[in-house]
Formats: sequence, structure tokens, C-alpha cells
Amino acid sequence: MMKSCVVGDVMKKQLIETFYPRHRQHANTVVVVPPKEFQFNEQTAVDNEFQTPLSMPTETIQQRAMAEYEALVTHLHQSGVTVIEFDYPLSSMPTPDAVFPNNWFNTLADGGLITFPMASHNRQAEVRVEALVEVLCQAGRAVSRVETFSQYIATQRYLESTGAMVMDHDLGLIYAALSQRCDEDVLKEYARHIGYEAVAFATCLPSGKSVYHTNVMMAMGEKFCLLCDEVIAEPMRSHVVQRIAKSKQVIPITIEQMNHFCGNVLPLTTATGETLIVLSQSAYQAFQPQQLSALQQYGTLLPIDVTTIEQIGGGSVRCMMAEIFLPSV
Repeated sequence: MMKSCVVGDVMKKQLIETFYPRHRQHANTVVVVPPKEFQFNEQTAVDNEFQTPLSMPTETIQQRAMAEYEALVTHLHQSGVTVIEFDYPLSSMPTPDAVFPNNWFNTLADGGLITFPMASHNRQAEVRVEALVEVLCQAGRAVSRVETFSQYIATQRYLESTGAMVMDHDLGLIYAALSQRCDEDVLKEYARHIGYEAVAFATCLPSGKSVYHTNVMMAMGEKFCLLCDEVIAEPMRSHVVQRIAKSKQVIPITIEQMNHFCGNVLPLTTATGETLIVLSQSAYQAFQPQQLSALQQYGTLLPIDVTTIEQIGGGSVRCMMAEIFLPSV
């Protein structure tokens, strides 16, 4: 199956020249991964303040997480979004965070697939390139090449894909909160590689730590941006807000709302060309009425209850979906 839809050397290890053609802001297809090994991840909890261990059996946790995952898949299907389920092969290394696939790969409109250096050892084990390429090909999406930034792991520098980077595809900008999971040099290298400009900034939570992933504090739509600007250090705070506001409505969220995953939102395009804004039930309930009204100007809201995954995994619905911009076969 792979031979019919993969062009060239799909396991190329070194980067090539800039090639990224611009594409639409919203994807109409996502990859999701069932949480069959889901549990509290001690390795990622070191810098992810959104994780909370729950006192219940692992079997119960996994049953609840699987029910939340299946609800997400069902609602996306019913709403007209193409969903590709990647039921990954198990290995000797458990991968409790595999339900968050957007952190280890990204796809490009010309058929490229890029993998990224993950900070945690058990998250590095999530990178199953050949299996993913086969699933994408079976779903009718062409992969012309696979490239990697994983060589930076050797120097303990990381860039966790669209967890660490929030992209404005219309303007060719990457917004990124610097952290252990977002190295500035690797970020700039990736931006150069795809022909985008990196807008990097420092953040500070009340604890004094950095925001672990940019996509918990910021969500980018075609015409709007959810942003917890109060965690951005000055003087970059004003610069970031003004930069975004030139082309989009900035909808501010508070730190408390960010903690309810109001920033972990993903706009998608349905089969009929409508915009769907996917968010968690906890985020929906944390938004103020005027914020919901502002969002509803730009698409239909689709709240999904993923409470177990949010509390234990420290990520929400946006983290559970990896956008697919690959061309059809």
C-alpha cells in the first residue's frame, strides 16, 4: 500500500531546502490516536502544571479516557470532519501520552511530513513514522517525503511541533512560547526551513515557571485568536498582541480560563466548507458569554467532554488532533 502513494525516499534523515507552499489556516482532516496506554505521565509532569494525578485504578482511567476519545471521534465524524484513527503498534516502551499526536509530527501541503524532537523519553517512543505513513496512505493522503529534527535530541534541544508552535498560515508566522519543550534555535531553524517567521517570547505563570506548550495559551483561527496575553513577559506582550491584532480579532482569556483549556481550541473545516471550532466542555463552561458570542461569529462551537484526559494528561482537545494538510492521492 505504501508504494502506491509514497513518492521518493520517505525516510530521509537530513533537512532539505525550504519548500513549504502556503495553505489554508484550517485543516479538514485530523489524525487521532486512541488512549489505550493512557495514565499519569511522571516524566512530563515535571514542567506541565496542567497535569493532576487522580486516585483511581489505571483500568478505570483508561476506560474513561477511551470513552472521551470515542466521543470526540464520533462528534467530529458527525460534524463532517475527516478523521484518521492511528491505532499505533505497541512497543516495549509504554507511551501514556500517545493520545496527543500533534506534538511529534506536522504535515505540509506539498506532501511532506516532519517529525520533531520530544523532550520526554517515553514521548520520544511515540514517533512511529512508518506505521503512520502507512495509515495516511491507506486513508488516501500522499506522503512525498519524511524529514526529521530528531537530531537535536542528542543536544537536549526540543521542539514539540504544534504543541510548541501556533501558526498563522495566512501570514507565514509562527508564535512560540519558549520553554524546555521549545528551543529558540531549533524553532528558528524550523521557521527558516518552511519559509515562515518565528515570533518567540518568554512566559511566566504565577508559579514562576514557563507555559509548557504555546497551544494551551493561544489558538489561531483564520480571523480570530484566543490569547492569554497576561503570561507573556514585556516588552514582547504588547508586540505579540499588536502583531496578531493587525489581521485578526484578539479574544483575551485569563490565566484561570487558560487553566480550563480555553486556549486549547482548534478550528477545522467540515466537508461542506463550514468552520467548526472544537473545544472541551470545561473550556466552554469557563468562557464568558461575550467570549462565546465572539467565537460564534467565526464558526460553530463543538464542545466535547474530555475531563479525564485534561486532568491526568494536562492537554485538551487541540492536543488530541494532529492537522493533516497532505494532498489526496
